[in-house]
Amino acid sequence: MADSSFDIVSKVDQQEADNALNQARKEVEQRYDFKGTGASVAWSGEQIVITANSEERAKAVLDVFQSKLIKRGISLKSLETGDPVASGKEFRIVSSLKNGISSENAKKISKLIRDEGPKSVKSQIQGDELRVQSKSRDDLQSVIALLKGADLDVDLQFINYR
Repeated sequence: MADSSFDIVSKVDQQEADNALNQARKEVEQRYDFKGTGASVAWSGEQIVITANSEERAKAVLDVFQSKLIKRGISLKSLETGDPVASGKEFRIVSSLKNGISSENAKKISKLIRDEGPKSVKSQIQGDELRVQSKSRDDLQSVIALLKGADLDVDLQFINYR
């Protein structure tokens, strides 16, 4: 019997992220407490730039954006946010969305599977994703449950389950 397998990836749906950003931008433009503060949120290449005339306003815009991401089903673990930086008369927060599993996170996940998962399960790192294989589908299900329960600093999706 052939081995069953699945892939562990960390990807952000770009369309959903764009929709969340557009919703946040509309809310910031319409909310009364943001009127006249120069508050905005926009794409700048691959990064998200949040600007406002005070540090608190910039953090409030970031909070609005984060709530829209959550409503769209995007984990905040995939949002990498910098600190507010004063730039002239405005404050900026530069954020980016993380795609792919970094090599050190991949090693942590692989070690977790080796140490706490069933013995028949093998995992191998393939670029920015992991392939997990086993003869038993039940063992693969227990690995998925183990990883969902683990407190990792990366958002994981499980694809290509065969």
